[in-house]
Amino acid sequence: MHEGAYFTYIMASRSHTLYIGITGDLQKRVFQHKWKEEDGFTARYNCDRLVWFENHQDVQKAIAREKELKGWRRSKKIALIEAANPTWTDLSRNWYDCEPADYRRALDRMDS
Repeated sequence: MHEGAYFTYIMASRSHTLYIGITGDLQKRVFQHKWKEEDGFTARYNCDRLVWFENHQDVQKAIAREKELKGWRRSKKIALIEAANPTWTDLSRNWYDCEPADYRRALDRMDS
């Protein structure tokens, strides 16, 4: 099995709807969530902010951690996020040249 960097992560909407996932390419996966490149939960509930993640060298450990977190009560998930990120800041906010919300606002101004 491929050994490398794997991430267990939590995306959130502005109303704090949570999505937990794993990936081998966090920057690419977060981009997909932000730009709603795939239909599904994060697109439907606008989970477009990376609020927590951790790195694993072994994909099986990342999968096990994802399953563990998905089994937690919501209050425990929130405590995990707030221990590392008390203001729920988007941890990916500086990763991309343009955020979807900024792009949409620019398009709206052009249409006006």
